[in-house]
Amino acid sequence: MVTSIIRPLASQLQRHLVQAIKSPRITPVRRCNLTACSSKFVLSKVHPIWQGPLAVPGGDCQSPIDIVVRKSVFDSKLKPLVTNYDPKSCQQIWNNGYSFLVEYDDSTDKSTLKGGPLQETFRLCQFHFHWGECNSWGSEHTVDRRLFPAELHLVHWNAEKYSQFEDALVEDNGLAVIGVFLKIGKRHEGLQKLVDALPAIRHRDSVVEFTHFDPACLLPPNITEYWTYHGSLTTPPLTEAVTWMVMKQHIEVSHDQLAVFRSLLFTAAEEEVQKSMVNNFRETQPLRGRTVRSSFTPFIKDSALDEVKEHSH
Repeated sequence: MVTSIIRPLASQLQRHLVQAIKSPRITPVRRCNLTACSSKFVLSKVHPIWQGPLAVPGGDCQSPIDIVVRKSVFDSKLKPLVTNYDPKSCQQIWNNGYSFLVEYDDSTDKSTLKGGPLQETFRLCQFHFHWGECNSWGSEHTVDRRLFPAELHLVHWNAEKYSQFEDALVEDNGLAVIGVFLKIGKRHEGLQKLVDALPAIRHRDSVVEFTHFDPACLLPPNITEYWTYHGSLTTPPLTEAVTWMVMKQHIEVSHDQLAVFRSLLFTAAEEEVQKSMVNNFRETQPLRGRTVRSSFTPFIKDSALDEVKEHSH
């Protein structure tokens, strides 16, 4: 029965990872961390996707999580990540009503990820972002309970074990997702080409051609330092097929660039009430005994904790 529910969802997710489906479980409003912003401000409400019972409830290995720096376990066996992205494999941008997806041709090994905790080669399928209505929150993962304004997810699937994305989506070791935190700072030159294209997909279900974009430009300079753990998709069907690699180092984007993200809409052009595309993230989930490994020793002066503290005000 579960398979019969998941499979139809999975087939849709080949082109769009997230679906704005209505869900029973009430998720509490995500409040600002008191060290990140004033306690006067809370989110107006969570996205409708999280406001009712989920069609397919998650299990015990759900994402995102709060990464507790000093509880992460240094693993000297973790290799550097190796990305080999072909900008020519970039195809289009699509507003799916929850985020926007930049999609890549994944029919062959044109854009791949390997190394790190991965034993096989994974193909890049798409990347997308999650962000908040203000600069004080928006990331899905948190570091010592502190938030960033946005988070990038580069989604890859295991092309050695599985023949198509739909299978990898629901099977063991099927997906590998790189998470990158965004912070407000200087303008990100590599991101600007994408930002310039976003007005064309302002409404839900809008698709435009988008080619020759190198996703490697969105990675931080240092991709050797990351946390990794076993988790899930952060949108339905929430399948626990994901190896997460969350970068310690963030990237900077300008306030104006992130404002263009917030100018997008959850709604279609014909809808009378237009809703701004903001707060499109899931609450952090219980760790439930999982181990978060790190490719670096956390007990150093320039720790991720210090870095997040510095930029959380």
